[in-house]
Parts: sequence; C-alpha cells; structure tokens
Amino acid sequence: MQKIDLKNYGLTPRFEQEASMYENMYIARVMQQHRDIYNVICTGGEILASVSGKFSYDAKDNTHYPVVGDWVIIDREDNNSGNAVIHHVLTRRSVFERKAAGTSNEAQIIASNIDTVFICMSLNLNFNLRRVERYLSVAFNSMAEPVIVLTKADLCDDIASKLSEISSVSAGADVIVCSSISDDGYSEVLKYITQGKTIAFIGSSGVGKSTLINRLMGADILVTKQTGNDDKGAHTTTRRQMIALPGGGIVIDTPGMRELGLESADLSRTFEDIEQLAQMCRFKDCTHDKEPGCAVKQAIESGQLSQKRFDSYKKLQSEISYEGLNSRQLENEKIKKMFGSKSEMKQLMKQAKNKNKY
Repeated sequence: MQKIDLKNYGLTPRFEQEASMYENMYIARVMQQHRDIYNVICTGGEILASVSGKFSYDAKDNTHYPVVGDWVIIDREDNNSGNAVIHHVLTRRSVFERKAAGTSNEAQIIASNIDTVFICMSLNLNFNLRRVERYLSVAFNSMAEPVIVLTKADLCDDIASKLSEISSVSAGADVIVCSSISDDGYSEVLKYITQGKTIAFIGSSGVGKSTLINRLMGADILVTKQTGNDDKGAHTTTRRQMIALPGGGIVIDTPGMRELGLESADLSRTFEDIEQLAQMCRFKDCTHDKEPGCAVKQAIESGQLSQKRFDSYKKLQSEISYEGLNSRQLENEKIKKMFGSKSEMKQLMKQAKNKNKY
C-alpha cells in the first residue's frame, strides 16, 4: 500500500522535530471531529482515533482537546485492531478561537495550525463592516494571515462603493471579490492556496463558503442551498472538516457562525488608526470620553474617524476586558467606566478646587 506524504497535509520540520520526542508513536493530523471520535490522516491513510484516558484526565479544559487542524501523536496507523489512541497534541502554531456560544465563559477553538483565514462576507444584505472588524480582530490574534473574501458579487449593484467601505476597515488585509455564478475572483483565491498550506473559511451562514470550496475542489462535495427571500443564510456545513485539494493545499470548512464572541483579539492591528490617534492624546490613560486634549474626539469631530468605527472599537475592547473576570473584577471595571480615567478624575477635582477659591 502506498504511504501518504504528510507534507501534502501541512507537515513541517518543526512538527516532525517535536513528534520525534515520542518513541514508538506516530504523527497524524485531525481532519474531522464527531464528538469523542476523530478522523485523522497518517502515513497509513485516514483512520479513526480517540483520546486516551490519561489525556482526558490531564486536560484542563476543552481547549486542550484535539481540534481540526491539530497535529497529534497516535499509537498506530491503522484500525485493524480498533481505533487509534491519541496521546498528545503537538504545540499549535496558530489558533482561531472564540467565546463558546451561550452563557459560558469558556473558549472554543475553531481550528488550528492555519496559514490563511478567508473571512467570507456576501455583497448583499449580509454586508456588515462591524462584522468584518470583529472577524479581523480574531484572525490577527490567531497568527494566521486574514484575507477578506466578498462573495455573491452578482447580487451587488455598486461593488465600487462596497470596496471603498471595506478599505476603511480592512487594516491592510487583502480583499477579493467573487461571484457565485462565474469564475470572477477564483484565480485570486488560488494564489493563496499552495502545496502544504492550510486555509480556513469562516463567515456567517449562507455567504457562499461551501460553493467556493466546491469550485476549488472541481466537484460538488459540499451541499449548498439557495439563500432565502429574507436574505438569511441556510446552514449547509454542520461540522468543521479538513479537505485536501486536488491542486495542493488543505482547506478547513467551518459551520456558519451567527455570533463570534471574543475570547481574545488583536485590536491593535484591526484598529491601528485609533491606536495611533490615542498616542497623541494629552493624557496617557485617556478614555476618549470627556478628557480635554483628546486626539480621538478631535478626529471624530473633523470627520477623519467615523463615530461608528470608534463605537465598534470601544464595544470590542469592553467585551475583551470583561471576559473571564470574577464578580469583583467586573464591578471594578464598571466603576472605571462610570467614573472615567485617573486623568479625568484629576481634571474634575482641579475644576472643583478652582471653583471653591471663588
């Protein structure tokens, strides 16, 4: 039987070196997860695997369990005598994570060891600049390269204006325009997909991720559905899965996410314009609310910065600040937001003192 070359699945010398630490074991990559069972690819082919009892005992939380894209250490390369057993997850090179849906404060890893994240958004009613900012913040934090993919160009009457809007929030990320009924933009997508590189497609339901992956595969391997009259997307992908493309490269398809709660994010890159303005404020701890000499407020008043973009920045900043805090920490954060920065408090006290003089 011909062995699988794992380099085609993204295996690098860095992972090979780490795997060599485990004697009489084998390296594999997680292709798909079904609750407690994983499809993994190893040199012997694609097999089923589950984590060992010790692995489950030692795992501190769900982020320590294998996810799609992980390189893992297994005890066998076939299922002739039962499922393979996963003993270790190799150190992740990049991680795309979010806050788990619901009221839980737990983090949820969407996929790992990604080279490029395609942030997909359709050019119809799904178009939302605030959503792009949120996805970019998580993508930059993941250590993968984000690329914005605007789909369904055939449903947009003014692509130029949409591109202009996107450029105001893209933070230097490349932007690609695709149509679901033509090959427009298809060649641009292919430039990012080379031998051994891992690409992840993320975005809301119904934006055309599965359609685009089918084009890359040259076959309809993923089920697609038409968007409803209300322009709400239909769920077609039900679980994360990794797919090897015939021309080289690996694609990770993810279910559409109605919400992307922030577990961690890189706002400094997504909102670099605001962060640079903040450095010019009179006070280092300026909250950009009531303090005098605030460069951010001046930029908003002059039209250099939009109020909506600044509000989005503050919202995401607040979301990150509150995640994982205990009740006392949450209360302290709320007090800080209520009464402002130290510099603002000093300014108010100074004003009150001057009034008392007269």
